[in-house]
Order: sequence, then structure tokens, then C-alpha cells
Amino acid sequence: MKVIMLGAPGAGKGTQAKQIADKYSIPHISTGDIFRANIKNGTELGQKAKKYMDQGLLVPDELTCDLVVDRIKQADCKNGYVLDGFPRTIPQAEALKAALEKMGETIDYAINVEVPDENIVNRMGGRRACPGCGCTYHIKHNPPKVEDICDVCGAKLMLRDDDKPETVTKRLSVYHEQTKPLIDFYKKEGVLREVDGTQDLNDVFQAITEILGA
Repeated sequence: MKVIMLGAPGAGKGTQAKQIADKYSIPHISTGDIFRANIKNGTELGQKAKKYMDQGLLVPDELTCDLVVDRIKQADCKNGYVLDGFPRTIPQAEALKAALEKMGETIDYAINVEVPDENIVNRMGGRRACPGCGCTYHIKHNPPKVEDICDVCGAKLMLRDDDKPETVTKRLSVYHEQTKPLIDFYKKEGVLREVDGTQDLNDVFQAITEILGA
């Protein structure tokens, strides 16, 4: 079972991807993890990616796709995988499709976790992080026992720059411009399935398992 997770930043697709991976015993593949692993292991592709990342540049589509394809050729992917954070653009999707065709494979499902922008801004604006131990909270859904204080280490919680409304709004505009067209791409491929991401996390996962089959 080969699954792609789509959805805006903060829609919860990473959380769902991990649960899918656990339930169906397939690897959860995120591009961030692939980059880190290849750089750590000093692979040729990793060294190429590092050159871009060190300059604060985006890793080109072709190289990102090579890294992903290299990962999905590994033995643990023989029964499938969940891709999270890739593809992000139409050129990446086309490159992935071409690479899979060479392997005689196709994507089975592209699941779009649909959440309105307004919900995402509110959701991410409510996140709080502990600078001491890295624990994360949400003022509404997962509050600390004492307001603004970490349960684990007692440090004062903070709102990360990434979660500030102006940053989230900017990230959403990039998403709409670059990644939203993927929804149409996978609709044409006949593999797109949409789930309502505004529900409780367990209900979202339930909806996804109904699509994938128990």
C-alpha cells in the first residue's frame, strides 16, 4: 500500500502518517528524515543536499526525488510506505510518477487532510513549546497543568516563531500556490481521497482507515 499524505502545514498529516505506518506496519517516510539520514551517513546524495541546505536554499526537485526514490527502493518498503511532505510541487509529483513507472509501481492513495486556513491559524497559534526539554502543548487541546509552565521541567513555555499567526499565514500562502495544485493532479490520477481534518484526531484516523481498508 503506497500512500501520499497531502494537507496544509498544521493540518495534522504528520500525526496521521505515523498512525497509518504503525497500523499497517509500513514505513513513515518524511523528506526531513531522509535528508538528515543521508547527511549523517555522508552519502553522495546527502552531500549534494547539504550544499543547498547550508546556504539556506531549497533542495532542487530532481535531487529531492532521487533521495525519496532511493529510500523507497529499500527492503522495508516492499509492502508499501506513507510519504509525508513529498511531493510538494507538480514537478516533484511528475518526477515521482516517472520514477515509480520505471519500477512498475504506482501510488495507491493520495489522502488530503482538509482543514480551513482559519482553523490552522488558530490551531497553531495555540501551540506552546518548552525551550528546556522540547515538550509541546496546546492551550486548548493539551494544556499544561499550570498555565505557561512545562509539566516536565518547570520552564516557562513559549510560542515558537513558526507558530505565530503572521508566519503561519505566510506558510499557508506558499502552500496554496505550490502544493494545492497537487490535489488536482492526484484527482486526475484517480487516487485522491479527502478527509475532514477538523474532526477529533481519532475520528480523522478512523476516516482514513475506512478509505485504506481495515
